[in-house]
Amino acid sequence: MVQLAPALAVLVLSFLSGLAAASAAQNKELPRPGEVFAIDGHTAFVIEPEEAARRPGPMPWVWYAPTLEGLPAEEETWMFDRFLAAGIAVAGIDVGESYGNPEGRAAFQALYESLTTERGLARRPVLLARSRGGLMLYGWAVEHPESVGAVAGIYPVCNLVSYPGLDRAAPAFGMSAEALGAALQDHNPIEKLAALARAGVPVLHIHGDADTVVPLDANSALLAERYATLGGPVEIAVIEGRGHDMWSGWFRSQKLTDFAVAHALANQGLTHHDRLVVRGTLENCRARFEGAKRGRVAFLGGSITHNPGWRDEVCAYLRERFPKTEFDFLAAGNPSMGSTPGAFRFTRDVLSHGPVDLLFQEAAVNDSTNGRSAVEMVRGTEGIVRQALRSNPAMDVVLLHFVDPDKMATYRAGEVPLVIEQHEAVAERYGLSSVNLAWEVTERIDASEFTWEDDFKNLHPSPFGQQLYAASVLRLLSKCWDGESAVPESPTPHGMPAALDPFSYDAARLVPLKEATTRAGFELVPDCDPRQGGIGGGVRDGFVDVPMLVATKPGDQLTLPFEGRAVGLWVAAGPDAGTIEHRIDGGPWRTTDLFTPWSGGLHLPWVHVLEAELDGAAHRLEVRIAATKNERSRGHAVRIARFLVND
Repeated sequence: MVQLAPALAVLVLSFLSGLAAASAAQNKELPRPGEVFAIDGHTAFVIEPEEAARRPGPMPWVWYAPTLEGLPAEEETWMFDRFLAAGIAVAGIDVGESYGNPEGRAAFQALYESLTTERGLARRPVLLARSRGGLMLYGWAVEHPESVGAVAGIYPVCNLVSYPGLDRAAPAFGMSAEALGAALQDHNPIEKLAALARAGVPVLHIHGDADTVVPLDANSALLAERYATLGGPVEIAVIEGRGHDMWSGWFRSQKLTDFAVAHALANQGLTHHDRLVVRGTLENCRARFEGAKRGRVAFLGGSITHNPGWRDEVCAYLRERFPKTEFDFLAAGNPSMGSTPGAFRFTRDVLSHGPVDLLFQEAAVNDSTNGRSAVEMVRGTEGIVRQALRSNPAMDVVLLHFVDPDKMATYRAGEVPLVIEQHEAVAERYGLSSVNLAWEVTERIDASEFTWEDDFKNLHPSPFGQQLYAASVLRLLSKCWDGESAVPESPTPHGMPAALDPFSYDAARLVPLKEATTRAGFELVPDCDPRQGGIGGGVRDGFVDVPMLVATKPGDQLTLPFEGRAVGLWVAAGPDAGTIEHRIDGGPWRTTDLFTPWSGGLHLPWVHVLEAELDGAAHRLEVRIAATKNERSRGHAVRIARFLVND
């Protein structure tokens, strides 16, 4: 047998351990693309955000533990994706079953020095401790409080005595259980919190009260009691009935994610620029989701809601937060349609499906870009809200204000966009929570967090923008629902105050074409394709191959008897859209140009409320095609898909 000299043996062992570490580093699989490398013989990793999400200066980061074999895993991707989207890196190092021993703490310090001095990561990361990662991260943190931005924990171990127990932990510390018990002041994090508290490091844990592996009372609750006594800021969110398990709610906690993001950014002088307004609660829908285990959630808006993105993220979040609830999600986004069309189609597209528990409503982009007046902005939005509450007085409603370049310019001029003022007046009147994405995006772009041209792209957001929208909506839900659930025996009806505008479209409905009596020149086309006859142009779903009343010559006319406060037409206005004249009850004729700024290449669905302040009695509407037309139009066509009445 060949014996090696001691010095040579050390070199060989070092070489072999280096090879092992390199091999382990090469084989480490991450849930998101990143770099795997070796630090002092330990496998480490870092996942950095894409270039578009990066910010000036040192990169904020979240330090995850434990990075054992197979960790971090797929369950962490929801949180990681939100960190990365906010421009925050994620890193960690595998120190094995060290239980926070000195060797593990030294490896943690080596990783910290490498990331902050060689890779440009920030000096004060947020620590994210899952289970026994608590011993590892707290073990390092209490010795380096000046280097800690905050501590977030998912049922973290804080107390060696509780887990794994002194007998199991002792070998990792190279001593007997008795000796370790006598040295807890040196090695047990829960005994060493004073410096961390003096540094004012914020702490947030989520922990189940049914955890038998890492009991709440001996870990998070005990830490909170001691930390608060020492003057440290601490919060423990106790999850009723949950144990030490793989429940998705642990890894999709909006509260924990927001906490980590906010502190990671704040440590770099950055901010989330939240523009949330919480009015009242969303407890009615929460009670329905948790109690009845059923829920209907509707999304009403334009193309931003119609397109995939933020809506899908919200649906996924609700499924994860309420895993036992059977959801019916109503996707009622319709391109180009703001609050006035929304009010008239609300019954057909939303309420006809049954009682709704939670409604998301957005129209700020279309109401302004479509040139709706301030009065219309209120009448449409208030009409939707009043219809919603009349159908289900317990329905919770959230208003969203999306961004476009005009709104950004208005905010930069120190003013509030008119449409947001009007929609917020409705929200204030009815106690509705709202999310002002227009303001948030403007502030974040002006803070150089991202750009409109390269990242957000358009008022129809890129995937990056849709993700940003989703994150803000989820922060609102988190804010409303993070308190202890108190499911009421019955939902609390929302009040129905007097209307802001007595002519709001709160009884708006679609009227069948057959209700027209006189039709001189108007033909009912069962499967109308507005493009036929060489007209061309694009079409929208619901306005092609459907019945329409069509006329193309000046003088063609029809009559509609109705009862109500308002009457109008829903037309497909394309390249040959004409001009109409109308009158009520034989009164004076009034003119409306149907050709829109977009009609040159698209048969755009457009709502024209011809009269909006009638007395609600029986009336007669006459419509005829005018001899004049828009100079850009190629014809005099009128294609009516629906009549509109507000009772």
